[in-house]
Amino acid sequence: MSLLSRIQEKNQQSAESPNPGKPQQSQPVQVKDGDIRTAFRENIKPELKKANTPKKNDKHQELKNLLHKKILTELKEDNVEEIIKQLDSMALEIIKENETFRGHIDRKKVIEELANDLTGFGPINPLLLDEDVSEVMVNGPDQVYCERKGKLVLTAIQFRDNEHVMSVIEKIVAPIGRRIDESSPMVDARLPDGSRVNAIIPPLALKGPTITIRKFSKEPFQIEDLVNFGTLTSEMAIFLDACVKARLNIFVSGGTGSGKTTTLNVLSNFIPEDERIVTIEDAAELQLGQDHVVSLESRPPNIEGKGAITIRDLVRNSLRMRPDRVVIGEVRGAEALDMLQAMNTGHDGSLATGHSNSPRDMISRLETMVLLAGVELPVKAIREQISGAIDLIIQQTRLKDGSRKIVNITEVQGMEGDVIVLQDIFSFSQDGMTPEGKIIGRLLPTGVRPKFYDRFEASNIHIPASVFIEAEVWT
Repeated sequence: MSLLSRIQEKNQQSAESPNPGKPQQSQPVQVKDGDIRTAFRENIKPELKKANTPKKNDKHQELKNLLHKKILTELKEDNVEEIIKQLDSMALEIIKENETFRGHIDRKKVIEELANDLTGFGPINPLLLDEDVSEVMVNGPDQVYCERKGKLVLTAIQFRDNEHVMSVIEKIVAPIGRRIDESSPMVDARLPDGSRVNAIIPPLALKGPTITIRKFSKEPFQIEDLVNFGTLTSEMAIFLDACVKARLNIFVSGGTGSGKTTTLNVLSNFIPEDERIVTIEDAAELQLGQDHVVSLESRPPNIEGKGAITIRDLVRNSLRMRPDRVVIGEVRGAEALDMLQAMNTGHDGSLATGHSNSPRDMISRLETMVLLAGVELPVKAIREQISGAIDLIIQQTRLKDGSRKIVNITEVQGMEGDVIVLQDIFSFSQDGMTPEGKIIGRLLPTGVRPKFYDRFEASNIHIPASVFIEAEVWT
C-alpha cells in the first residue's frame, strides 16, 4: 500500500468517526446546598469541568485532517520529502479559506506534527531526536514521560487516541518482521539506530498501548566517555582492557537501566580486530566497531505459535560458527547452561550480561537459570561449572541521583567446599550526598591483586601493581 493510500484510509476512518471539534452535550449535575463535600467526594466537580470545557486541540486536529484531504486530492506523488516541502503553503491556503482557524491555531506545530507522522514516529519524534533524552515512556495516548539527565520528566506531548499510538508501534515493529496484536500483545523491537523498544497493548495494558524506548547514542560510547561520566576510573579502565585482551570470561550484572548494555558494548571494543565475534541478542542493539562481527537475533513464534528461535538455540548454533568470542546480550533463562558449557570448553573471552543486585546474587541467579534447562544436576556441580567458567563479575548500578556507576569489580576465585569464593578488586564507597541530591563517593581498589594476574603476564600485558593498591579517585 502506497503512502498516499495509507493517508486516504486514515482520513476515511477519521471522517466516519464523530466530529472531535463538537463538544458533547451533557445534563447539568444538580448539587444541593450544604452537600458540597459529598459532591467532591463523588467527583462531581471533574464531571462538570469535563462536560463544559471543550477540547483545546479541536481546531488543531481539524486543520491536520483538512491537510490530509488536500494532500490526497492535489498531490499525486509518493515522495514524502516533496509532500513535506508543500505542507506550509497548503496550510496557509486552508487558513485563508477558513477564517475560524485564524488566531486559534499554531500552523508550524501542525506542520511539524504532520511531518513527524509521515517521516518519523509521530509525536515522540522530537524526543527521539533530543540527545539529552535517554529514555521515552508512552503510558497511553495522554501521558508521555522521558528520562532527561537521569531524571523522569512528564512532557506535554500527547497522542490523538489509542489508534494513533498503535500506528506508531506498527511503524516500529513492521520493518523488522515483528508483530503485535491481541493474540500477541507484547513485543521487543528496535529502532533503525539500535535503540531498544518494548511495546505492550490492551487488554494487558489497561491505560492504552504502552511504549518504552531505551535510546542509544548515535556514536557508541568509548571507555573514555565512561571515565568522564564517572562510571569508572581510569585505573579500572586499564584493568578491564587487560581482562578482555587476556581472554577472561566476564559477566556484567545490574538492574534495569543501570547501563549494562553500554558497558558490554565498551568492553567489546577491546576485542582485537583479528578475532571473529558472534553476538547473540533478543533485539540486536550492540554496536561493535570491529569488521569481523556476526550478529544473531532471536525470533518469536509465528501466529500459529511455531517457529520460535530462542537465545539458547542461537548459543548452541554459535559454537558451530568457529567464534573466537561469543557475546550474549542478556542471559535470562536455560541458555545459561549452554553459555557455561561453552566457557568451560575452550571459548575463553566470552562476554554476557544479566540482571542482579550484587555479584553474589548473580551467582545465585545463574544457578537458578541452569536448573531451568531441565537438567538434573546437583547444586555443587552447577557451582563448579560457574566457578570454572566465569572469571570476573562487573556490578553496575543506577544510583538515586540518576548517575550510573560500576560499584564492584569482583573476581570469581573458585570453590571452597560448597561455596563459590568471590573477591572484590574495585568497589564504590559512598561518603554522603550534596544538598542538591548528588551522591558523593569514591571508586577505590581494595588492595587485592587478582589470582588471574599471571594470565596478564602470559598474554604479554603489563599492568603496574599501583592500579590495585594506590589509586584513589573522587567521583
